[in-house]
Amino acid sequence: MDTETFSPPKMVKDAREKIRRSKFGQLPPLVRKVIVGVIGGTIVLIGVAMILLPGPAVIVIPLGLGILASEFVWARRVVARGKFFLKRVKQKVAS
Repeated sequence: MDTETFSPPKMVKDAREKIRRSKFGQLPPLVRKVIVGVIGGTIVLIGVAMILLPGPAVIVIPLGLGILASEFVWARRVVARGKFFLKRVKQKVAS
């Protein structure tokens, strides 16, 4: 799977454009990355804690990764690999 050429759907592109035009999008890139990193990282850590504690870790971890993917390429690759993995699992279950 080639994650380097991953192209997000139109809905994601539209959302990114709205963010760029907002006040948040006008912040310096480093400040924006720090804010997104703290929020997304916290959500991922909460999701990891939910693996042992009661809670929907399967939903919270991808949500945190999705937030991180809005600013970090490595997180986009993780999300793309996750989608690829889910697609393969779905095909195996269907056959």
